[in-house]
Amino acid sequence: MGLTFTEEQEELRTTLRRFLADKAPSAAVRRWMESDEGHDPQLWRQMAGQLGLHGLALPEEYGGSGGGPVELGIVLEETGRALLPSPYFATVALAGQALAVSEDAAAKARWLPAIADGSLTATLALAEASGSWLPADVTARAAPGGDDGRDGWTVSGTKMFVVDGHTADLLLVVARADTGPALFAVDAAAPGVTRTRLETLDPTRHLGRVDLDGAPALRVGPDGDASAYLLTVLDLAVVALAAEQVGGAQACLDGAVEYAKVRTQFGRPIGSFQAIKHKCADTLVKVEAARSAAYHAASVAAEGGSGPPVSGLAVSAALAAAYCADAFTHAAKENIQIHGGIGYTWEHDAHLYLKRAKSSEQLFGNPAAHRARLADLVGIRHR
Repeated sequence: MGLTFTEEQEELRTTLRRFLADKAPSAAVRRWMESDEGHDPQLWRQMAGQLGLHGLALPEEYGGSGGGPVELGIVLEETGRALLPSPYFATVALAGQALAVSEDAAAKARWLPAIADGSLTATLALAEASGSWLPADVTARAAPGGDDGRDGWTVSGTKMFVVDGHTADLLLVVARADTGPALFAVDAAAPGVTRTRLETLDPTRHLGRVDLDGAPALRVGPDGDASAYLLTVLDLAVVALAAEQVGGAQACLDGAVEYAKVRTQFGRPIGSFQAIKHKCADTLVKVEAARSAAYHAASVAAEGGSGPPVSGLAVSAALAAAYCADAFTHAAKENIQIHGGIGYTWEHDAHLYLKRAKSSEQLFGNPAAHRARLADLVGIRHR
């Protein structure tokens, strides 16, 4: 894939869009986002069993379909378009991808089949109270239970802003061992684990706080300093989020254009006024540019991040993260402006998209942080 999709990929998009329109309308989204679970367990099982979405981007030998970031991006673009409250992002895009690229055969055999069939929910716990998403800034500690951790590990520390962290069955925790940052698998029901749901801006995506006090853990991924592996995991998460942001931005644009066609003022549709035309046109340009950035990043990720440094996964991910976040927020704001007074009401969905856009801006680093990283990656020095 370059910037076009195969017939099978387009069929996936069409099928999923139709499925979500039928199973996850706005009324259902509002009902699920206010529940303790934060999603519909029946829909979760349907997504895994009927559509096979959970294993779509996982290797076939572990119960998956053998797809990758491109197929995953299609799913996330559609779930983002619908603002679907679901542990899919945390389980498949975060934990699933982290395990899939870990080169840890034992860990993949232990957990990926359960992720693929929908029987296990999981998430990635990286950020802490500092708000940094960089593995180098992690202060949570991991201690071996025996020589070199052969008898397991224990992890202590506090993780913040963990997507579905208060409900996930498995926690993949980034903690610092003597050799550097590494990834550790923690059973959420294990002793020493305390989880709390955070009150956040976006009601459609639940975040949690995870306190770990000597919680038993298993190490996942490479030995020694796993910083390079963890940065790859973070880049894959950023690429997945960019796809979701494109879906949300497109939904905002579609809503604004449709309303501009039917809302009349001074005896004519407001879409005929030059100011509204400009708003819609400018938003279209931003959404299409964001789509190109997200699709390119998914394509690079699918190729394993290969290529020269200026077109590798890190650069593509940083570019997509910065641009897609800005485009989603712009589209969400313009959607409210074009709707006028009704766009500010609780009954209208426009505010839900704006809340998702603003909260997603901070997930895995804000646009300014990604632009700064991009500048460093391509050799631009700040004055």
